[in-house]
Amino acid sequence: MKQCFSFMSFLFMAYTSVAQGITKNDYARAAGFLFQNLNNKKVFNLHVQPLWSGDSTGFAFITQSKDGKLFNKIDLEKMQVEPLFDQQRVASLLTDSLKKTVQSNDLPLDDLKYIDKNKLSFTTAGKDYLLDLNNNQLSNAVSATENEFESKSPDGKWIAYAKNYNLYIKSVETGALKQLSTDGFKNYEYASWYGWGEIMEGENGERPPHFAVSWSPDSKWIQTYICDLRKGQKMYLLDWSVDTLYRAKLLSYYRGSPGDTDMVYMTPVTFNIETGGETVHNEFRNVNQASFEWSKEPGIIYCENYPRGYRQVDLYRLDLNKKINELLYHEKSTTNIDGYASMLQEEFGKIIILSEKDGWRQLYSLDLKTKMLTAITSGAYYINSIYSVDKKTKTIFFLASGKEPGRNPYYQHLYKTGIDGKGFALLTPENANHDIAVSPGGKYFTDNFSAPDQPTRTVLRETTSGKIIKELCKANIDDLMATGFHFTETFTATARDSVTTIYGAIWKPTNFDPSKKYPVIDQSYTGPHTNMFPRTFMSTLARNNQAMAELGFIVVCVDGMGTAGRSKAFHNVSYKNMGKNLTDHVLAIKELAKKYAWVDADRVGIFGHSAGGYDAGHAVLEFPDFYKVAVASSADHDFRMEKDWWPEMYMGWPVDSTYNLVSNITMAGNLKGKLLITHGGIDENVNPSATFKLAEALIKANKEFDMLILPSQHHGYTGIYNDYFTKKKWNYFVEHLLGQQPIWDFELR
Repeated sequence: MKQCFSFMSFLFMAYTSVAQGITKNDYARAAGFLFQNLNNKKVFNLHVQPLWSGDSTGFAFITQSKDGKLFNKIDLEKMQVEPLFDQQRVASLLTDSLKKTVQSNDLPLDDLKYIDKNKLSFTTAGKDYLLDLNNNQLSNAVSATENEFESKSPDGKWIAYAKNYNLYIKSVETGALKQLSTDGFKNYEYASWYGWGEIMEGENGERPPHFAVSWSPDSKWIQTYICDLRKGQKMYLLDWSVDTLYRAKLLSYYRGSPGDTDMVYMTPVTFNIETGGETVHNEFRNVNQASFEWSKEPGIIYCENYPRGYRQVDLYRLDLNKKINELLYHEKSTTNIDGYASMLQEEFGKIIILSEKDGWRQLYSLDLKTKMLTAITSGAYYINSIYSVDKKTKTIFFLASGKEPGRNPYYQHLYKTGIDGKGFALLTPENANHDIAVSPGGKYFTDNFSAPDQPTRTVLRETTSGKIIKELCKANIDDLMATGFHFTETFTATARDSVTTIYGAIWKPTNFDPSKKYPVIDQSYTGPHTNMFPRTFMSTLARNNQAMAELGFIVVCVDGMGTAGRSKAFHNVSYKNMGKNLTDHVLAIKELAKKYAWVDADRVGIFGHSAGGYDAGHAVLEFPDFYKVAVASSADHDFRMEKDWWPEMYMGWPVDSTYNLVSNITMAGNLKGKLLITHGGIDENVNPSATFKLAEALIKANKEFDMLILPSQHHGYTGIYNDYFTKKKWNYFVEHLLGQQPIWDFELR
């Protein structure tokens, strides 16, 4: 009898455990960690942006608290934080002007400009205002909107514009017209440009008008392009979202795919204003627009040109008077050239070049006379960007990652060096990530520094030394910590080469129990142009992974080999091989499972958007015995159906068999687990045709899958549609990875 009772008790407890399952409280707790429900509600001042005054006397900045917004300023002479203006007074003035109540702690000031120490401009409810900071008087501002279809010469004597697809200039003084081009016609358009996301109604709909020219500093030359659309191919969308229409709208847009030859081409052209002479630079005609920068020397312009395929870059000096092109610099690679940049510094007779040519992204100096290239920096670290150049001291300020030993290689710091490589110095020494903004005069910079386990601290620093002059604010996360929040943990693992250290992050639920085993969800985006490590405290919250973890998961993200921000060799791993980018994710999760008993490597899911959506779909097809559940949103499932530049950069050109090998569509028959594919119906970035084509392949392979189309959405999902997708994604993992009955009737906001 006792044994029977014990057995029945066991069955009752087991049934109760299953019956209870996931609850509305679990969903409510998860929703509470969505960034939209945290930012400026439970966490404040995660990133404070300075608004430098036009006269360089100081800057304004906004801080947040439970009590609302505070508009602050710092006078760089006083170095005191003071109110920018009387907020109660401004609220009262706006209430009178708008005829509706405006709260002083929630002033809706858009497009805020700190004109000088005495004046501020902003927009509210579509109206432009000026605020006199001396007396807190408000006045209507006269909007000085420039005509985007005209361009005035630097000397103010000419206005350039386009008419009937040709380029004209008009004398400001006399109104006399001069037609510079005569060969333009529809689809062969001077002074125009092509935006790959421009939507037209119908097959023959009108393209949005565009205009762009670049004047030489002496106003004697114009550089522009001929936009040649004659053989450009289109992609199509059907818009079902207009409530009053019962036939879908046909939308079209120009889009070249990898390997296409019939595409939109851009041809550079220059004009001599005095003679009207035209030079068409057919040598730089390409689907990738060459970039130009004027010299201060009359008739001289510099051209940076990427031949198609991104394995070569050439830098030229063009003498327009003599019609001579002089090659200054040539770089070639067996893989892609990604991250190349140049900055003309004629005052020094140099061009500063940022290149990975020697294995790490570093700075070089190109002498304009001798064409000699000299390394400015060197070492096993990655320079993210040139921030500014002090022309008086010939000092370069740049952001770099991975230089400081023993630190996470994705944390960026600010450094300075002379253009001769001397005087190298670290300006932000704290072991954290640093996001900076330099003052117009270059004397000071603000620094938002944080890490996954360090809430943001915002300070003002001196540029020459990096010394902290003033603390502006600290992030307030008291209410967040009161929820039982744990800081996101970081980890390392060993990559597929058994040598390289890779980095990742882990989000655990606030009710984490180390005696339990948790299924794992991998947030992925292995697109080789970026990386995923959440280097700031804000990014650990903005990813919304904590919210997902609250439903009973461990959420991870990993930067495997092939992603950006480390060595060229590290990056090259993904070239023509993007389908294998998830190999290191599999290894890292297995390594975590060996280290932690609470990691269940037998229940692993994955989700991602865009290139991350490709990852999610690919994971359950390339690694069907490891990844069991996937949610792939707005994915480029086959790179042959993508915009041309991105796959041609990372998968190569001409198109070869590797495109077929990494395609999710060709691997559809491998599916074993659960797959949800979603797409916005009018996504002009990643056309939904790839998702439909994958669906067709899955059906032909007799594979069960789920699909969600959001008819009115573009590449990103917004508002109620994003909420709907979030609930769908959460519940897909709750049902198929957690093995529990999901709940739909809960609120996210």
